[in-house]
Amino acid sequence: MRIALRPLLRYQLIVDLVAAGLFGLLAFVIEITPGDVTGNLGAAVVTVLFAAAFAFRRLQPGVALVLAWVAAIVQMSLLRSPSPTDVAVFVVLYAAAAYGSRRVYWAGFVSTFLGAATATGYLILRGGLQLFSTESAFAVLAVLLTSGFAFLLSWGAGALVRTTRRAAENAAAQRAAEEATIAEQERVRIARDMHDVVAHSLAVVIAQADGARYAAAQNPAAATAALTTISSTARAALADVRLLLQQLRHSQAEGPQPTLADLESLYAQVRAAGVDLDAAVDPHPDADPPAAVQLALYRILQEALTNALRHGSDARVTVRFAWHPDRVDLTVRNRRVVGTPPAVGGHGVIGMRERAQLAGGTLSAQPESDEFVVRAILPIGAAA
Repeated sequence: MRIALRPLLRYQLIVDLVAAGLFGLLAFVIEITPGDVTGNLGAAVVTVLFAAAFAFRRLQPGVALVLAWVAAIVQMSLLRSPSPTDVAVFVVLYAAAAYGSRRVYWAGFVSTFLGAATATGYLILRGGLQLFSTESAFAVLAVLLTSGFAFLLSWGAGALVRTTRRAAENAAAQRAAEEATIAEQERVRIARDMHDVVAHSLAVVIAQADGARYAAAQNPAAATAALTTISSTARAALADVRLLLQQLRHSQAEGPQPTLADLESLYAQVRAAGVDLDAAVDPHPDADPPAAVQLALYRILQEALTNALRHGSDARVTVRFAWHPDRVDLTVRNRRVVGTPPAVGGHGVIGMRERAQLAGGTLSAQPESDEFVVRAILPIGAAA
């Protein structure tokens, strides 16, 4: 039967293996008894099993749980006393609850009670306690409750971590689904409006163009009339498209689109609203970038500054432009209130990301320490 391993990052795997090796070395030093060859052999077996369980705790929690049980059984069969090496049991129970599958999760839960009962029974048999003696009965009950509480506490800590991680994953998945839904709704609305406004006009243009082509040789007057119809229909379609774009981008005024030359006006508006804006360009561009790149940069920066004004914890905002031969990097930083989730699921971030993608670039908007950082990378020159 093939055992499925949990995907771990390289550094996580290295940390687990090194920690298991150090644990095994320390346990062997503690368990070894000079001159006791048989006892040292048993101690080595138990130490290796516990160290292996320690190493597998995140990579395969189910295997780690089985190895811990085998190590405990070998330890009891050799009539060995409890030792510091047994701390691996608590680590394995934690990992089974935090990282294990559903079966391993519940197997760890059952192991807390079964392990407490087994440990208590082993101590009774090894210590010769009398169950029906009042003094011994209290000692047995104390051992059972103490071991059970310790095992259950380790498993419960792992279960709490598991619940927290699942909640974070569900929240991230929900945000991604909401963003996808918003984007899909926008695409559907644009497609519907484009069909209603433009499709009829284009159908008329195509039909008239086909008619003019066939009538050009035999009836020039009909061809002229068809071309006149094409011209008027195309002009009407162009007016409809402009009206549609105005409706889709209601925040944009009619007339020429903004360029990088208009950034100083944007900065002035933001500063007038009370923002302490620090803007810098390093290095400066050698030539004017394409109009599409200028428009995308302007709108992305406009939305990022608006978000900083709405959601920032103070008035300080930093804007950095970095022009390279093949790309331009835009970074906007503003301080945020630590511990509060940033508003990254609204239309603003989605709109900025759409603009960057339409210009052939990428955009990220996410918290970093006590700041919220927007980074846009757009290609220019030959890269575009």
